[in-house]
Amino acid sequence: MNLMERIVLDPSILAGKPVIKDTRLAVEFIIELLAQGWSESEILRNYPGLTHEDIRACLAYASTALHAEKVFPAPA
Repeated sequence: MNLMERIVLDPSILAGKPVIKDTRLAVEFIIELLAQGWSESEILRNYPGLTHEDIRACLAYASTALHAEKVFPAPA
């Protein structure tokens, strides 16, 4: 399975935010946990329905979103 197939956007779940398929766990939530210093094993222990591939998919989604972001400097 392609990692990006693990991430879904459904307007009826969390107002359409990207979530891990078959959960209500937002990609941004998993990224926040990692940013706060949670290890992958801590996340998997606290959210037993998740897999290593789900966490990798969240990171891949975040990377893709950042690559697509365009920043234009404002004139001084």
